[in-house]
Amino acid sequence: MRREHFTLDVCNVDWVETDGEPSKPSVSINFTGPATMLRERLTGSDGDVLEASETDVALRLQEPLGSDAAGVVSVTNRVTGEFILELNEAADDVLTFIRAARGYGEDATEDEGRYEVEITLDGEHHVTYDKRTFLVYDDEGNLLRQHSLIPSGVEL
Repeated sequence: MRREHFTLDVCNVDWVETDGEPSKPSVSINFTGPATMLRERLTGSDGDVLEASETDVALRLQEPLGSDAAGVVSVTNRVTGEFILELNEAADDVLTFIRAARGYGEDATEDEGRYEVEITLDGEHHVTYDKRTFLVYDDEGNLLRQHSLIPSGVEL
C-alpha cells in the first residue's frame, strides 16, 4: 500500500480558529488502492474488523516543528504494533485537528470519544472509530505530550 493511495478529509475544526461552538472533529481516510491488503490489516485474529480500542492513531514528525513541517499520520494495530496505514500530512493541519479534539473533549463525557475516524475503501464505508487518544512524536521518535491528545488518567 502506498501513501499516495490515501486521501484525508477533515470536518468540524474551523471553530478552533474562530472560537466558535465546539463540535466533534472527524477525519475521513479514503483508500483508492487494492483493498485486499487494507481489509486484512483492519481485521483482527478473530476475523472481525478491529475495534477502536484495538487501534492507535499517531503523527510522526519528519522534521522539527515549525512552519511547513511535514509528518506521517498512522493508524496502527494496538495488539501487534503493526501499521495499518500511513499517509503524509502537514503537521500544522494535524495539530489544529488535535486542538479541536481537545476543545471538544472538554465538554464530552468520560466514555465519549474526542474525535472520529472513518476509513473508506474507494468511497465505500468500511469502519468508523470513536477515538480519545492521538499521539504526536518528534522526528527522533520522542513523545510530545504537550501536542498529543491523552485523556486524563491514562499512563503511557
